[in-house]
Amino acid sequence: MPHVPTSLASSWGAWAVFVSVLATQLGVPVPAAPMLILAGSLVASGESSFWPMLGAAVLAVLIADSLWFAAGRLYGRRFLNSLVRFSLSIDSTLRTARRWFERFGVPLLALSKFVPGLGLVSAPLLGTTQIDVRVFVLWDLIGATAWASFWILGGAALQEQIARLVVLVRANGATVIDILVLAGVGFILYRWVRRVQFHQWLEKYHITPDQLDAMMQSDTPPVIYDARPIDIRRKEPYRIPGAVALDLDSPDRVDQLLSEHEVVVYCVCPNEATAKSISRRLRAKGFTNVRPLKGGLDAWEKHGYPIESIPPEKPHVDTHEDSDMDDMVTIRATAPE
Repeated sequence: MPHVPTSLASSWGAWAVFVSVLATQLGVPVPAAPMLILAGSLVASGESSFWPMLGAAVLAVLIADSLWFAAGRLYGRRFLNSLVRFSLSIDSTLRTARRWFERFGVPLLALSKFVPGLGLVSAPLLGTTQIDVRVFVLWDLIGATAWASFWILGGAALQEQIARLVVLVRANGATVIDILVLAGVGFILYRWVRRVQFHQWLEKYHITPDQLDAMMQSDTPPVIYDARPIDIRRKEPYRIPGAVALDLDSPDRVDQLLSEHEVVVYCVCPNEATAKSISRRLRAKGFTNVRPLKGGLDAWEKHGYPIESIPPEKPHVDTHEDSDMDDMVTIRATAPE
């Protein structure tokens, strides 16, 4: 059976695992899983010990998540909004994370690291809640241990295949570092392309607060949808005047009588990734003039435009019945006249 060269053991020890995992958990767009898999192969070949590798990974996760949690607690939703300006994956994951934590509670931390995007956003999101710090640390410890063990033990199980790959790479004049760097560059390039495509979409479809204000003063004002999560609307019970609440988790359909109107969607996401997703879903329902508000509600406020208090919600009435339960939204108020 081939073995990973001994020289790699000193190069890829517990410190390397710690630095790799810490960087990933702090948001550097380089995955830590390859390092943990390599660490597992070293453990299986007898070049290293399991517990130092596991301890390094878990400690790195706890440090990074504690920093994210503290930032969320100190700065609240505004901090989350500053994060999503630099990450489309965070922007598009926030709504899902809120919904999942509302349903399953803090124990979801035990599995969050296994879900792309959710692991990074969970700690700062929970920091904005009233969860006890000790409860957060306990479940984060459980999740970090399960996540790191999975990859390290997986690497140990694939030790022979990994060793053959290392020998092949070295035979061609490269090193494992070259492969990891190449994978990291490829991942960053992919994320950059996605960002460019997203901003091209925004330039084509979004509407600025100034443009929305002018439309609202015209003879044909648009229908405005407030796509913020319910918990955000409860904590911040105000909206753009005349906005209609949009509940993505309800089985009710949007009123198709509004499909001919100009539609503007806003949330609290600076990158409008959530609004983009909602816009696409509304277009699939027949809405032809859907545009996300650039900067969301925060930008509207920053420009000094008026807001109004959200009145108590009235019981909504189902206007349509449809079996497509995965792609429906609810209107909990009537559209502005």
